[in-house]
Amino acid sequence: MPFLFEVLKTDADGGRCGRLSTPHGVVETPFFLPVGTQASVKALTQEVLEELGVEIILANTYHLYLRPGHELVRRFGGLHRFMSWPRAILTDSGGYQVFSLSELRKVTDEGVRFRSHLDGSEHLLTPEKVAEIQLALGSDIAMVLDECIETPAPRETAEAALQRTTAWARRARAYFQESAHRNGTPVEQWQFGIVQGATFADLRRESARQLLDLDFPGYAVGGLAVGEPHEVTCAMTAEVTALLPKDRPRYLMGVGRPEQIADYVALGIDMMDCVLPTRAARHACLYTSEGRVLIKNSRYAEDQRPIDSNCSCSVCRRYSRAYLRHLFAAGEMTAAILATYHNVHFYLDIMRRIREAIGFGNLAKFSSEMHARYTVDQLENL
Repeated sequence: MPFLFEVLKTDADGGRCGRLSTPHGVVETPFFLPVGTQASVKALTQEVLEELGVEIILANTYHLYLRPGHELVRRFGGLHRFMSWPRAILTDSGGYQVFSLSELRKVTDEGVRFRSHLDGSEHLLTPEKVAEIQLALGSDIAMVLDECIETPAPRETAEAALQRTTAWARRARAYFQESAHRNGTPVEQWQFGIVQGATFADLRRESARQLLDLDFPGYAVGGLAVGEPHEVTCAMTAEVTALLPKDRPRYLMGVGRPEQIADYVALGIDMMDCVLPTRAARHACLYTSEGRVLIKNSRYAEDQRPIDSNCSCSVCRRYSRAYLRHLFAAGEMTAAILATYHNVHFYLDIMRRIREAIGFGNLAKFSSEMHARYTVDQLENL
C-alpha cells in the first residue's frame, strides 16, 4: 500500500477528517497515537492494542538506539517484525529525550553529544544519524532531529534553536533522499519536519516557511504543551497550521488532556500523541465521560458502578470501581493493566466522536461539552 493522505471532510470550525494510508494500513484522521516508547505500550500487549482498534503507535528513536540497538532491529527485519506489530508506527527523533538530559548532553551545530542514562557511555546524535537509525527501524513515519528548548525562553535562544532546527532538517532531508535512491528502490517511509519557535508567533511562522522549502510530506508542531497556558499552545499552533499545506498531515506533538483535544483538531491538527492516558492509568487516574476518577479515593471502596457507565470497553462492562480500587490498594499489576486499557479506549473513543462531530458539522458543540465535563466543580462531584 503506497503512502497517501486525503482530506475527506472539513468542519466550519476548521477541523478535518481524512485518511492516511501507509504500507502498514490505513489510519483514520484525526487520530491519537498511544505512546510505546520502547516498542511497547506500557501494560498492554500488541493483541490488546489491535482489539482496541489502535491503528498507529509511537516509538522512541533515542531509547531504541540505546537498547536494543537499531542494527539488531534491522537484522530482525525492522521494528514491525521485532515487536510483532502489523500496523503503522511513527518514530520520534528522540530529541526531546536527549535534551531533557541537561546534565548529560552538549548541543552544537554538529548534533547532540550525550551520555547514556543507562550506562554512561558517550554518543553523538546528528540529523543524519537519527535518519539512519529510523531507516533501520523501518517506521512508517520518521521525525527529523530538532532542537528542543525550555519555555519560557529568551527570544535570542528561540531564534538560535529555530535556525539550528532548520539546518538540521535540511541535513536530515538530504540524507534521507540520498538513502531513498541509493539502492534503486523507494524507501517505504515518510519523513516529517518539525516547526519550532517557542512562544513567539513570528518565529513560529518563520520556522514553518523555512521547512516548507524542504517539501516534507508532513509537518509537526513541536516544543509546545511544556508548561505554557493552553491558550498559548492553541495560539502558536494556529500560527503554524495557517501556513502549512492543506493536503499534508499536521502533527501536534505531546498533547493533550481529554478536554483539549477537540480544540487542537479545530485548528487543523490531524494527529497527536501523549503519555497522559497510560501514565495517568498507572497512577490510578481514570478518564471518563464525566471527568476524572481518582480511583484510590476511599469513596470508591464500596462503589459497585463501572468506571464509566457510558463506556463500552470490556473493563467497564465487567469490573466495578470498588474492585479497581482494591487492586491499586493491594499493589496488583492487574490494576495498571485494566486502568490503561480503559484510558486508551477512552482516548480512542474521543477521536472517534470528534471524527463523527466533524461529519455532522458540530465540532464546536462537542468541544464545549468536553470542557464543561472537566471543570473543577465536576471533578469534585465524581
